[in-house]
Amino acid sequence: MNVKQKTIKSEVSVHGVGLHTGASVTLTFCPAPENHGFKFQRTDLPGQPIIDADCDNVTDTARGTTITQNGASISTVEHVMASLVGMDLDNILMKLDGPETPIMDGSAILFVEALESVGLVNQSIDREYFQIPHNITYTDAERKVEIVAMPLEDYRFTCMIDYNSPVLGSQHAVISNIAEFKSAIASCRTFCFLHELEYQLKNNLIKGGDLNNAIVIVDKEVTRDELDHLAKIFHREKIDVAPQGILNNMELRYQNEPARHKLLDMIGDLALVGMHIKGHIMAARPGHAANIAFAKKIKAAIKKEKNKKVQHVYDPAVKPLYDVMQIMDILPHRQPFLFIDKILELSKTHVVGVKNVTMNEEFFKGHFPGAPVLPGVIQIEAMAQTGGILVLSTVPDPRNYLTYFLKIDKVRFRAQVLPGDTIVFRCDLMEPIRRGIAQMKGVGMVGEKIVVEAEMMAQISKVKDSERIS
Repeated sequence: MNVKQKTIKSEVSVHGVGLHTGASVTLTFCPAPENHGFKFQRTDLPGQPIIDADCDNVTDTARGTTITQNGASISTVEHVMASLVGMDLDNILMKLDGPETPIMDGSAILFVEALESVGLVNQSIDREYFQIPHNITYTDAERKVEIVAMPLEDYRFTCMIDYNSPVLGSQHAVISNIAEFKSAIASCRTFCFLHELEYQLKNNLIKGGDLNNAIVIVDKEVTRDELDHLAKIFHREKIDVAPQGILNNMELRYQNEPARHKLLDMIGDLALVGMHIKGHIMAARPGHAANIAFAKKIKAAIKKEKNKKVQHVYDPAVKPLYDVMQIMDILPHRQPFLFIDKILELSKTHVVGVKNVTMNEEFFKGHFPGAPVLPGVIQIEAMAQTGGILVLSTVPDPRNYLTYFLKIDKVRFRAQVLPGDTIVFRCDLMEPIRRGIAQMKGVGMVGEKIVVEAEMMAQISKVKDSERIS
């Protein structure tokens, strides 16, 4: 059975301070439309820039995961992202009035509880999963990191940590599926070693740090004076070392809470892949840098698999859905500015069209006549005309409508297109058409090779019959 995309029923806010910046911030989770994904918005900056929660936007992994886009950054996103995946969500806009998400109690449980408090709602479009097709591996020999993703019909995690610490030892954490996140992982808090805490305090790196939001593992001999000094910094009457080898500021929620928190971090970092995953992730000694490097490998695998799906085996002997005469009955374009010859597929969300490139086209007279190459602008126009068929198929009387470009983004020309080539274009809606505005992702292929891709925004506008080009 297909799973529908999910968002939340209404806005909900949490308040706190950033662990590293110490800034007091409000994070507001907002419902978002289908195919929106996870995005942050810096409401405290001019223009309120949007930052996509994407591993390609990661700019720092030193003490948490930082993403940057459109001149804005947000730090320590991993716990928030883990809560979204753990709650089985797809589309959320997160408004933040500061540079860092609130640390709360050092775990994800307060985010989960906030999201639960407003409830979830199913949306109209099916969720798309990325099913791990084969073993995907990442290793960092220097840090002894090993991560592998293996094919599985669920989302399972196994995590092992080993810091060569006699106090912490080697720990494992496992969840069999993501539905266990809330009960087994969400409440597990971040941790650090005492020597790291002292270094960060000395260098003013944890301005929002508090003994209420981190487990401190005592990995060295510590004097009474040192403990008293820490108590003074954190406004405590007294601090001691508990029998478990941690500062007695808190009790462990699980014996292996540090390993469970590392698993939480991994779920949050891998959420930046941008899709729900089906597979078994096994990790030894992971960290934010390794998690993001691994996320990028998964994202590359997603792109490769999508390219395979985009590829359409074109058989010129098969009758098309629309031939050129039927296309001209829908589109206003005419020779020499009609650039698609056939429509092979058409659904509510995608279209596949064909352009045959021949030497007798007019533009080859002036475009590198000694070495003819199909102009990139013609490729984009042909892609847009293919998308125009998709958009106009949503109205009952397409002859009374025109489509206009509003924006073209992320255009890439991957290879030359030459006379004799046949380009197969596929355009997919990136989100439902609203108020006549359509956003599409287009890909053009010659054989198995991608030659052009772009994201396009267009508007359909009703016109009088007399205004129609014919």
